[in-house]
Amino acid sequence: MGEMSNFQLGVIGALFLSVASSVSIVICNKSLMSNLGFPFATTLTSWHLMVTFCTLHAAQRLNLFVSKSIDFKTVMLFGILNGISIGFLNLSLGFNSIGFYQMTKLAIIPFTVLLETIFLKKQFSSKIKFSLFLLLVGVGIASITDLQLNFLGTVLSLLAIITTCVGQILTNTIQKKLNVSSTQLLYQSAPFQAAILFVSGPVVDQMLTKQNVFAYKYSPVVLAFIILSCLIAVSVNFSTFLVIGKTSPVTYQVLGHLKTCLVLGFGYTLLHDPFTGRNILGILVAVFGMGLYSYFCTEDNKKKQLASDLPLASQVKDKDSAAVLAGKNVGNQKEENDEVKKLSKDSVI
Repeated sequence: MGEMSNFQLGVIGALFLSVASSVSIVICNKSLMSNLGFPFATTLTSWHLMVTFCTLHAAQRLNLFVSKSIDFKTVMLFGILNGISIGFLNLSLGFNSIGFYQMTKLAIIPFTVLLETIFLKKQFSSKIKFSLFLLLVGVGIASITDLQLNFLGTVLSLLAIITTCVGQILTNTIQKKLNVSSTQLLYQSAPFQAAILFVSGPVVDQMLTKQNVFAYKYSPVVLAFIILSCLIAVSVNFSTFLVIGKTSPVTYQVLGHLKTCLVLGFGYTLLHDPFTGRNILGILVAVFGMGLYSYFCTEDNKKKQLASDLPLASQVKDKDSAAVLAGKNVGNQKEENDEVKKLSKDSVI
């Protein structure tokens, strides 16, 4: 029981860290890109990952965690896949309207459910599917304003959905199958993610912005925001692996849409972004869907826990019964021995 409560506290802590750090980095990056005119998102992500790796390396040298070796091919392909998915998401945003990009992010949940059902044989109850449907409808109402389709943008969005889903499923699967922690997996894979984005980032950013990241004039304020963004990113990357490892890729995506709602709210209160009744309605529906998802997941976990405890209780009961029967047999044997001794004594007399 104590282990279960500790696990639940760990999950709550991971979820809170993920939400707090993600909302913080969105606000920081929005100020950096919109207000200060630094548009190089993919290159910035590569810097995030490099700082994350350096921070984890320092932590490992200080014995704050123990590094665990993972098969080189596995961790390299995993790191490269995650790096590519980030690149495709940025390209999808660049070649599509904001509305279609939001549709792309919404499609990640049903596609993840589909992949886990087909390949991992995972079962999702109808109640959980309904709560996810409500969540997606709510976020769609709140965030999608226009839908403009084009062939290249659609292809990039499909590639972004596939690579993101597979990457997040692998994040969960590798941690459980290879028995590694989120910190150990992030430490091993971050250099490969950073490398692929460091090479491709300037090219992707030039395609999207028509500007060269190396020709940009960096003011002290821009540098300060870049450093702040990189520091927050350490927490974002760590909490991402932590949440997916402790929960599931679907739960992480649900959390991501909670962040979307919070960012819309913070954008209105702090940055004075436009806010309509449609946004409010969408956020309310989305939050209701999240609440249902959380409730149904908790109920399912309780049922699984009860189902796993029943065989254990049955085994304990069987052992107790065997011990009682063994005690009775010993008592009967002792009585028989005493009776034999008495008869022997009588016969001698």
